[in-house]
Amino acid sequence: MTEPATRSLDVKGLSPKSRRIALALSVLIRALSSTLRWKVHDPGGVLKNFPEHPMIWVFWHNRIFVLTTFYRKFAGGRKGAILSSASRDGEIIAALMSRSGMASVRGSSSRRGAAALLGLLDWVKSGYDVGVVPDGPRGPLYRMGPGAIKLAGMTGAKILPIRVEYGSCWKFKSWDRFRVPKPFTTVDIYLDPLYDVPAGQTDEELEKSRLELERIMNPNNETD
Repeated sequence: MTEPATRSLDVKGLSPKSRRIALALSVLIRALSSTLRWKVHDPGGVLKNFPEHPMIWVFWHNRIFVLTTFYRKFAGGRKGAILSSASRDGEIIAALMSRSGMASVRGSSSRRGAAALLGLLDWVKSGYDVGVVPDGPRGPLYRMGPGAIKLAGMTGAKILPIRVEYGSCWKFKSWDRFRVPKPFTTVDIYLDPLYDVPAGQTDEELEKSRLELERIMNPNNETD
């Protein structure tokens, strides 16, 4: 398969400042992650029997810290691209993702949303898994945006809901209560069964799917 013309697997087009910050974050994440105790809960056996078709990975904004390590440890053989916002923070995330071998699509629900959706569509058609943070880049916290549901309906790609829990962590005072695991703590990764969104759903059906996936992603009704 050919890759999208918007291919972005390196950091050459990003600002020097973003590249420096991404390098520092990459070193920090790798060092801290090497101390963590990983427990993966995969009742559907996704990791044991990866589907041949692309998947849409969804995970909350405040749990993204360990996702690059999870990707390298457990799914490094798959091709991946991630949606990052069009903001300066999104540029840093794009640079960070490139260091893990992942492509990036710039945009969000609030900025360049249509272009971002088309970019993700191209990557899925090219055989790439795509990562979507459904409550980013500004929230509301733990609220599922419509992007992943729409993309699944348009492409036939199944959604892989990923939940992350830390045994012990630091919580920031940001809008998303961003979490960083403390050294040597346990990281529990919960992979829910693949979620299918049939093609041709009405707006009402898409909203029903969105709410159902939101409940799957937040079974404990967390608010902070």
